Amino acid sequence: MLTYIKRSILRGTIQAPASKSSMQRACAAALLNKAETTIVNPGHSNDDKAALRVIQALGASVIEDKSVLKVTGFGVRPGAGAVNCGESGLGIRMFAPIIALSEKPVKVDGEGSLLSRPMDFFDEIFPQLGIRVISNKGKLPLEIQGPLQPKNIVIDGSLSSQFLTGLLFAYAAAGAKDIAIRVNNLKSRPYIDLTLQVLRHFGWKVENRNYEEFYFSGDAMNTPVNRSYTVEGDWSGGAFLLVAGAIAGPVTVKGLDAASTQADKAILQALKDCGAVMTMGEGSMEIGPAGLKAFRFDATDCPDLFPPLVALASYCEGTTVIDGVSRLAHKESNRGLTLQEEFGKMGVAVELDGDRMKVQGGKGVKGAVVHSRHDHRIAMACAVAALRAEGDTTIEEAQAINKSYPDFYDHLQQLGAEVNNKTQLA
Repeated sequence: MLTYIKRSILRGTIQAPASKSSMQRACAAALLNKAETTIVNPGHSNDDKAALRVIQALGASVIEDKSVLKVTGFGVRPGAGAVNCGESGLGIRMFAPIIALSEKPVKVDGEGSLLSRPMDFFDEIFPQLGIRVISNKGKLPLEIQGPLQPKNIVIDGSLSSQFLTGLLFAYAAAGAKDIAIRVNNLKSRPYIDLTLQVLRHFGWKVENRNYEEFYFSGDAMNTPVNRSYTVEGDWSGGAFLLVAGAIAGPVTVKGLDAASTQADKAILQALKDCGAVMTMGEGSMEIGPAGLKAFRFDATDCPDLFPPLVALASYCEGTTVIDGVSRLAHKESNRGLTLQEEFGKMGVAVELDGDRMKVQGGKGVKGAVVHSRHDHRIAMACAVAALRAEGDTTIEEAQAINKSYPDFYDHLQQLGAEVNNKTQLA
């Protein structure tokens, strides 16, 4: 799909999308909760749909009832012996340990960029837990056969916190007692806060010992009762709406919880530091442009903010410095290089210096033909930057947004942006 965006002024109010981080964790908990779970405000991104397919393949019943999902969990009972996590990095890393709760061999596969992302973690850790695992030289597909036997282990948390999320769910469901998972150099700690929050909501208790050790006493376990879980608004997708408001607004964004544990809530600090005008209301925030200035930001624990931060920095006077580039190599694209190249087409200089990114802003953004690189966040970042660019912008393979925020272009249109989509011929 080609998406064409003209220079626009935004006005109005929009509801933030549902958080796929929250939604996918809710799906995992609903599978393991041997009762009915009502999921309120469910997401419908490609990653969300993939999570629902996975839990159905593992034995859960899913019924859509108006604006909620009714999920009946029976524990992990694989049916056909194969699951596909789509392109979801969280999906594969979270569900693999959960799948290993079963003694049945299961083939775990994915699609697109997920096929090239490293999965060595499972080859290293699973044998320690009594799990048979066969991988494709550290890549997908995997063949897993449990049952997982919780033990005291030490893992590396420097690549992703998502592996730990999966182990926390699996250990909890397996009834781990007097056992701890030790973690070295854990990144993206707020995402672990979200995982622990969901586990608590469903009755499991894990003691977080300074993000270095996660201890299972066995005292607080899940009781199979009917529960309800409301999926949070998504700060990752909402960050693009907020940055759009700072560049081309003002706009009001509803549905983002300022008390959320989501890592990407940190976008508020960047917006404050650059001088954007923000007014916080009850369940909403209004944001508009001002004399934006360069800022310094550490995105090590929230690497998904790099794309909206680069769009924001493009309009900030001076050199913005963002730390944490090393977290970008194994995303849907190599996001550091991709941001440098695609924003370079729009006349924005992006310098990569080790773990640091420098964005030269305030020198004008020009419309251009850019490519999503099949990365949802790159497509959205280019779209936001295009809103006040000189000249029109064309985004190739713009449908990449469906991975996390399929309504994004529609929401920009509802706010007054001139956005047109056209089927892209092969």
